[in-house]
Amino acid sequence: MKFWKMNGAGNDFIIIDNRVEKIPHEMLPSVAKTLCERHLSIGADGFMVVEASEKADYRMIFFNSDGSIGEMCGNGARCIARYGYENGLAGDVQRIETDSGIVVGHRMDQRLYKVRLNDVTLLERRDLDVDGKTYECTYVELGTPGLPHAVVPINGLVDYPHDKLFELGRKMRYHKAFPKGANVNFYEIVENDHVTVRTWERGVEDFTYACGTGSGSVATVLTLAGKASGRNVRIDMPGGKLFIDVERTDEHVDNLYLTGPTNIVCKGDVTDEELL
Repeated sequence: MKFWKMNGAGNDFIIIDNRVEKIPHEMLPSVAKTLCERHLSIGADGFMVVEASEKADYRMIFFNSDGSIGEMCGNGARCIARYGYENGLAGDVQRIETDSGIVVGHRMDQRLYKVRLNDVTLLERRDLDVDGKTYECTYVELGTPGLPHAVVPINGLVDYPHDKLFELGRKMRYHKAFPKGANVNFYEIVENDHVTVRTWERGVEDFTYACGTGSGSVATVLTLAGKASGRNVRIDMPGGKLFIDVERTDEHVDNLYLTGPTNIVCKGDVTDEELL
């Protein structure tokens, strides 16, 4: 099995072209779980599969590291856009079919890629009670079916004890306010259009180095609340910097763009004997 490993601001992925590999779809979750296990195999936050599409240049199927299906992944879409360009699947501008709708990718230069994220389909206040304390929270869904994100402000985020933040993220991820669970995005405003974000990802069940759709959700909430301009909003995450543009009409988001770096880490053959 041929594979690429890539990362976008530290959010890392394994990519295969299933038009060539022809792995039965019922086997893909177990393949994803096996290959994404960090000490026992290649290791990654997610597993992306390229398939043919009748609606777009190609289809992207995204699996979380636990083998569960993810509706979409912003950094994954940026990485797979570069994969698509460099493998001749599409040009500088491409259309990628995802389970949450069509995503448009743009090649900015060799390593910098921008994607138009799925539409904001739901945004509402859902404050959360955790261990006797109420936390301000805005719930956002992107695309249809919606990719769920909780956006939660935290004072002193950079210095917040990791163990306590991890436990808080885990409890919020499974909170009853989110029937299908949620990715939890803790944020703190640094200055105008500059935000620090830490994301506890559903399906990874841990913090990741970056989350593209989470960054887009945070920037959307802040822009609509008048706390960010929506133009080139800088998001600092452990794996690097992402930039969000929110185009809006009044209280409606028309377009949501994510820009950031990509890195091809390695290419090769999967020889993991556990798959046999």
